[in-house]
Amino acid sequence: MIKVVKFGGSSLASAEQFAKVGKIIHADKERRYVVPSAPGKRNSKDTKVTDMLYACYDLVEKDEDFRVMLMKIKDRYDTIINGLNLKLSLEEEFKKISENFKKKAGVDYAASRGEYLNGIIMANYLGYEFVDAAEVIFFDEDGNFMPEKTDKVLSERLAKTERAVIPGFYGAKEDGTIKTFSRGGSDITGSIVSRAVRATCYENWTDVSGMLMADPRIVDNPEPIKKITYAELRELAFMGATVLHEESVQPVREKGIPLNIRNTNRPQDPGTMIVGNIDRENSDDRFITGIAGRKNFTIITLQKHDMHTSHTLRQALEVFERYHAPIEHIALGLDSFALVTSSAGLGESIYQLMGDLQKACHPDDINQQDDIALVAAVGRKMPFRPGTSGKLFKALGDAGVNIRTIAQGTDELSIIVGIDNKDYETAIRVLYDGFAG
Repeated sequence: MIKVVKFGGSSLASAEQFAKVGKIIHADKERRYVVPSAPGKRNSKDTKVTDMLYACYDLVEKDEDFRVMLMKIKDRYDTIINGLNLKLSLEEEFKKISENFKKKAGVDYAASRGEYLNGIIMANYLGYEFVDAAEVIFFDEDGNFMPEKTDKVLSERLAKTERAVIPGFYGAKEDGTIKTFSRGGSDITGSIVSRAVRATCYENWTDVSGMLMADPRIVDNPEPIKKITYAELRELAFMGATVLHEESVQPVREKGIPLNIRNTNRPQDPGTMIVGNIDRENSDDRFITGIAGRKNFTIITLQKHDMHTSHTLRQALEVFERYHAPIEHIALGLDSFALVTSSAGLGESIYQLMGDLQKACHPDDINQQDDIALVAAVGRKMPFRPGTSGKLFKALGDAGVNIRTIAQGTDELSIIVGIDNKDYETAIRVLYDGFAG
């Protein structure tokens, strides 16, 4: 049995947090491979080390003195080292970083040093081997992740290592240049390591006890999600539920590795378990797993009598593609269709796009609705409960929420409604109170 454990920045922000992490790791001998983030905020007024590194390298690029800022970063690490009573010095590492900054090694190199240095401290604290991610996680010359080469090299390296710390967030191109994933990329590293060692579980430790059924800023004390499928997670993540980095799911999903979201500050909580499939008969009674949504969409509706829908739709999509406007949903009618897109993605170009749609599609009527929110009810049990959509629409109607558009995936995992932005919070509460609570 092998577990890979990833700890976020808030879990490693101080010596006190490091000590909590150490107890968690040592409490289970199966936790053999550790992926740390850079130190996060110690309090609301603090600054994440990664942000400090970005600011420091900004000084480098402006040819300004960066040494004071770099020493502030070193102080953050020294405080952790001293708080843990470790016989460890990062003096030489910071000299090397300073030299590479002077050589302008790149912003990715700068940002990656947060995880790199924290990985050295974590390995020293645990007595584990330190494996530099630059030696085992690879990107091609264009900066694209190389999964096959990474899996081969990383699995061979870790097969010879009983327990190791592999810092998150970065790897290297084949010429040795450091390359990072996008922000939050330590989640991806944890998933990559889990796949390489064929882990029995990937534990992602953060500052929340798993996923909640709704946004706690809207719903008071929403229930936690105990178990969820990867397919449901993808639906909720697409609709704005942000707990995991989106790219971190695929490597473990491909290998059928369960992913457990846990809380470093409440290790007794089971968190949320994410798996490939759940036996419907043996799961809990809720038929809606979670509710999520996003604001600020635009709906563009085209009507054309006796149109060839596929032909006209293709013409419309080609126009949207020219404007790099992503289509979130499509609703089809006999003589009409509606396209839902991000308002921010269009900006002022909406007027030109509408004109081009007129020229390309020659509709009888075309209109746009702005200030639209999308709200999704997601649940693997919904296809097996007759009348779910009708009850959902009635609940919203009884609350005075006007539904502008409706979409349901072919897998029937979610029902998505388009409503006015002003009704967004009301809709979330109505759906939670009526179907999830």
